[in-house]
Amino acid sequence: MPQSFKLFKPFAMLPAALGLALAAVAPLPALAAGPNAFDFVAMGDMPYNPPADYEKVDRLIARINASKPAFVVHVGDMISGSVPCTDANLEASARQLDAVEAPLVYTPGDNEWTDCHRARGGGFEPLDRLAKVRALMFPAPGRTLGKSPMSVETQARAMADRFGAYVENVQFEKNGVYFSTLHITGSNNNSDPRRPTALAEFAARDAANAAWMERAFAAAIAGGAKALVLAWQANVHHKWDNSSAYSPAFSRTLNGVAQGARAFGKPVLIVYGDYHFFEVGRFPGMDDKPIPGVTRLQVFGDQQVHAVRVTVDPDSPGVFGYTPLIAPENGSP
Repeated sequence: MPQSFKLFKPFAMLPAALGLALAAVAPLPALAAGPNAFDFVAMGDMPYNPPADYEKVDRLIARINASKPAFVVHVGDMISGSVPCTDANLEASARQLDAVEAPLVYTPGDNEWTDCHRARGGGFEPLDRLAKVRALMFPAPGRTLGKSPMSVETQARAMADRFGAYVENVQFEKNGVYFSTLHITGSNNNSDPRRPTALAEFAARDAANAAWMERAFAAAIAGGAKALVLAWQANVHHKWDNSSAYSPAFSRTLNGVAQGARAFGKPVLIVYGDYHFFEVGRFPGMDDKPIPGVTRLQVFGDQQVHAVRVTVDPDSPGVFGYTPLIAPENGSP
């Protein structure tokens, strides 16, 4: 991540985070839930320190499988930015994810492709690496990964006339709650003025993401959804060049969330990674003020090889609950 960025002042964590120490040694608690409730698991930003982390990720996946979620959402960065983006390294991380028993919904991160032009990333052409990621992680567009894949709607088919390349942007519904992934990455979303090809790629993908988000909110409204979940990789609240403003590379995303949430009027959850620590809080817009009804969940990552169990109860007012899913042998968060 460029040094010109800094993290915005974090909001207070919700009480679920206070159970970290207990969660590391106790079985997952049975959470109060209605007849339509279900769990999903959110994870990302791992393995960062191979080969030692391969064993840790295997342990975490075993823990995830034992919790029997409806599905798993992986928010990208399946390698570290310090690991070369070779076919072998990408394939090693991807093959670990084959052990996930539930449907696995994956959205790409920057370390898999946008950062690969750097020396430590191996000096690859990013668009070549993006093609590799798409072929590796989306071999059957409209079907998730995991041992029990499920059908999803993909932008590559739903908007084939304009956005036929974006197999990674998907939408699906579960018990009245709508889900959508968007391909929004760290490292300033690949908006790099030093590289014209990066700027062109960013502009095209930014337009695709905006259209897909608008469609997600429209579908949730038309379908009478109880809530909407959006998942991507980047922490979009970067400060630009140490200024007080968020990066313009994420303005379309932030404005889209604000506009869509106002029209929807029901709970919206944003799931992402990027900064490698578990946090739940309010989600600010471009004006740095929290957007009403929108909550953000940042997942563990890097040295914290853990995940988050999200309980979804469509019949409860808040809809979402959060429990750290800790693999105790991987160390305390």
